[in-house]
Amino acid sequence: MTEQHPIDALLALMARLRDPENGCPWDRQQTCATIVPHTIEEAYEVADAIAREDWVELRSELGDLLFQVVFYAQIAREEGRFDFADVTRGIVEKMTRRHPHVFGDEHYASAAEQTAAWERIKSAEKASPQPAGALDGIPLALPALARAVKLQKKAARVGFDWGAVEPVLAKIQEEIGEIRHEIAVQAGPERLADELGDVLFAVANLARHLKLDPEAALRGTNAKFERRFRRIEQWLAEQGHTPTDSTLTEMDALWEQAKREEALKTPVPLAEKAQGQESGI
Repeated sequence: MTEQHPIDALLALMARLRDPENGCPWDRQQTCATIVPHTIEEAYEVADAIAREDWVELRSELGDLLFQVVFYAQIAREEGRFDFADVTRGIVEKMTRRHPHVFGDEHYASAAEQTAAWERIKSAEKASPQPAGALDGIPLALPALARAVKLQKKAARVGFDWGAVEPVLAKIQEEIGEIRHEIAVQAGPERLADELGDVLFAVANLARHLKLDPEAALRGTNAKFERRFRRIEQWLAEQGHTPTDSTLTEMDALWEQAKREEALKTPVPLAEKAQGQESGI
């Protein structure tokens, strides 16, 4: 008896879990809608493993994410909509169609030109009798920062965009001024939330102009905050204290110490080393 292909084994496992008589009660009661939160969580865990450069964990998390795809496909197969083969066939056809410079005779002079062609092909695929709005097609379930960037990119394609970073920075300052005003007049939570949203939207726009991913940037800052705060806890524990019985001044001093410690661990560029040696530093 020949060993099953890993994909076939996974599909068989999923079908067994969903078996009406002998399957898992939890798996049997799931729908496409109920497993969406799990899919989002698994995608974030993939991103986390990559950020930590934990490649063993990444392999595991990619398996979990693939399992989500198989789960959706199994439910759809049971409902007579499509199956996993349709999913894989569809993505192969789509990627082939959207890469005419690889699988056809098209030639693009740059990555930017290829990206523009990609968007034209996407638009042609989704063409409908009803005229599409410039912002159509952006999923509501995306994380808010990521969706903000996609909205801004689509608006930029029809000319609604600043051509430089400086106006974006000015807009951030303007929005901060407006939320300062709302705080000063003791505005209600709805007004504050509205103005805070404007600040975040402007910051997302800055990230787009700098060609940075705001989600990735914030994940990096979250990790930095966690790393430094854990260092504070460690130092306090060595002194027989905890954050709870320490003052903000004490913890702030340790925070600055943690920052200095990290800075010392950062490799100094060779040119700076040479300059320091010449000046006697």
